[in-house]
Amino acid sequence: MHAQDSSQPGWTISLDDHAATERFARILVDELRAGDLVTLSGGLGAGKTTLARALIRLLAEDPDLEVPSPTFTLMQTYDSPACPIVHADFYRLGGGQELVELGWEDATDAAITLVEWPERADDALKAERLHITLEFAPGTAGRGRIVSLSGSGSFAARLRRLRAFQGLVEQSGWADATRAPMPSDASVIRSYERLVKPRGDTALLMISPPRPVGPPVRRGRPYTTIAKLAETVHAFVAMDRGLRALGLSAPRIYGEDLEAGLLLVEDLGAEPVVDEAGPIPERYAEATRLLAKLHTSALPHVLPVTEGQEHALPPYDLEALLIEVELLTDWYVPHIIGTHLSGSARAEFVNIWTETLQEILAAPATWTLRDYHSPNLIWLPEREGLARVGLIDFQDAVLGSPAYDVASLLQDARQTVPPDLELKLIGVYARERRAVDPGFNVAAFARAYAIMGTQRATKILGIFARLDRRDGKPHYLRHLPRIEAYLMRNLAHPSLSKLKAWYENYLPRLIPHPDDSPPAA
Repeated sequence: MHAQDSSQPGWTISLDDHAATERFARILVDELRAGDLVTLSGGLGAGKTTLARALIRLLAEDPDLEVPSPTFTLMQTYDSPACPIVHADFYRLGGGQELVELGWEDATDAAITLVEWPERADDALKAERLHITLEFAPGTAGRGRIVSLSGSGSFAARLRRLRAFQGLVEQSGWADATRAPMPSDASVIRSYERLVKPRGDTALLMISPPRPVGPPVRRGRPYTTIAKLAETVHAFVAMDRGLRALGLSAPRIYGEDLEAGLLLVEDLGAEPVVDEAGPIPERYAEATRLLAKLHTSALPHVLPVTEGQEHALPPYDLEALLIEVELLTDWYVPHIIGTHLSGSARAEFVNIWTETLQEILAAPATWTLRDYHSPNLIWLPEREGLARVGLIDFQDAVLGSPAYDVASLLQDARQTVPPDLELKLIGVYARERRAVDPGFNVAAFARAYAIMGTQRATKILGIFARLDRRDGKPHYLRHLPRIEAYLMRNLAHPSLSKLKAWYENYLPRLIPHPDDSPPAA
């Protein structure tokens, strides 16, 4: 199987024989999903049915499945573990109107549909499709085929990504691996697949296309730009190499296609830093020491991505911190609390936060990984020391307060960290810092920890409300009571008295005012 010039639109492949057709079908089948339409064109004997048969057997996971040509039946349906498969042949069709009698829409709505001779009823087929044309390859005595692929609608981008993926795995030595989707996180643009070689070796495919530009929300800029979220995969590559240069266990990168947003990376496994009882203290302690090492290291602010390309870590500045806390007033307050704040209440909120954050912004900054919590930490018992803490999901790293990541870990949004464990691990962090810098100011760090813990809890309440209301992910709501408890714990710090008063005044259901407490019995 030989791919042609990758600079051209679409995708053209040479198939030398039947075995190459089978391999090509395996490439395609990993991309297909319920609702997809694949049309197959070409002259008599060009191999349309042969390719369709290979696809159906792979989808059905039955290599011996009988798949006759549907020339006379027009349409044949098969079962597969994922969804129904419809195989149709329109050669004898007189036009698209005849499909109504076949119950075409009902049969194909939730199926993967393969259509031979689509031009006989093209007006009745949806425009969004993968189109495949097969031709005899010259000089192969009828054995070889030239296959041309093109995509319309969302299939155009999917075909480009599939083509890039194939080039990536061939260059990296993973072309013989099978693909398996993995559960997605809160991201709406990033996804992962696990690649498994015949002998059992695994790697992860990170699919992170360039982030689409969102609607402008402030001075013509989208939220993602203001909040300093990574817009391309370059940030992940730079941070990965920076962390590995420090001897830390970020995944090795086996191959990359930066333009397509595809990375083939080391599979660190799935052993967590938590168990059914919650945080495992020894593992959380090691993760805490890792942060102390980062925060006592001289870290560059600009990191290489590839030859001739660099990534500058953006500052976690006032504008970014503020637009994050405003997620509380934009999403959590109206959709969870069920109230609406006046313009003056919102202005007061922003003004108090602006004043509160000045101490943070004036302090020295360090790498802030930003998503340093249990879902993104993997325990690697076969390694030693800090290398036992595997790191993923750090593409949104910024230059910010060292207290942010400590609060992210010890006030884990998805795991309840008991107050006594939190206090103990803050002590571990302080001792590690003072061992390197005897002048480390514990009181100043405690203030910064309370401020950044409050900022993070405030932001996450808004994010989880948004994930529910905007993105249809209600399961995040179950974490709200935990985050609300963290918020109240942070607001007890004396340095946050003004913020606490605002929450008491405007969100009494969340932070009850002392005067509202029931009288003593």
